[in-house]
Amino acid sequence: MEKLLDPILRQPLSDALYVQLKGKIIDGELKPGDRLPSERVLSEESGVNRGAVREAIKRLQQAGLVVVKQGGKHEVLDYRQQGSLELLPSLLINSKGMVDPKVVRNIMGMRSALAPEIAAEAARLGGPALADKLDPVLCVMEGSLHDLAALQVGAMHFWQTLAIASDNIAYQLAFNSMRRTYHKAWDKLTYVMAREFQDLDNLRAIAAAVGRSDPDAARVAARAHVELGRQALDAVFSAV
Repeated sequence: MEKLLDPILRQPLSDALYVQLKGKIIDGELKPGDRLPSERVLSEESGVNRGAVREAIKRLQQAGLVVVKQGGKHEVLDYRQQGSLELLPSLLINSKGMVDPKVVRNIMGMRSALAPEIAAEAARLGGPALADKLDPVLCVMEGSLHDLAALQVGAMHFWQTLAIASDNIAYQLAFNSMRRTYHKAWDKLTYVMAREFQDLDNLRAIAAAVGRSDPDAARVAARAHVELGRQALDAVFSAV
């Protein structure tokens, strides 16, 4: 019988095994309703100890990819119904190393809905103290208008500051998941989203709205800002 797994050569072993099994579930090699091989078989095929196997399976359960059935067997779940945001980075880049356009559009849709609300909540709670934290970020970005990579870093810092200031754990965790996903395609997005990174007018408008505790103005400026990135990505994928 053909082996399910490749030998694992790098540490940490449980992480490497988790990545292999997660990939096979997401790619459809292991389908909903399939049973995972026993811990003994997984250990023998991958060359890792049983403790690492158990840890990897535990992570699959936490991600909503498998469930323990009667008799201790682990059954593959439909990640579209049971999975968590942890899976987004794995879905963005497929097993062939290619970006999935549909997933990108889905993420940008989520971002378009979430970013204005993060900005609005940060404005409601932040006030001048938060604006003072945003101003140095904008100053650095203003001095880097022709350096897209620097603008990209600055934009991420700007939004991370707002997410933290929103004091909304749901927003913060969703932002963290999108950030990890974004980093998977960081270099590919630098030039595609240039117009958004260079859009300091709306970022300044957000900072100003934060300073005067105006959530409605912050929401409007944030929506206009992230729309530039969404339109740019739509144009690229439409052309392809």
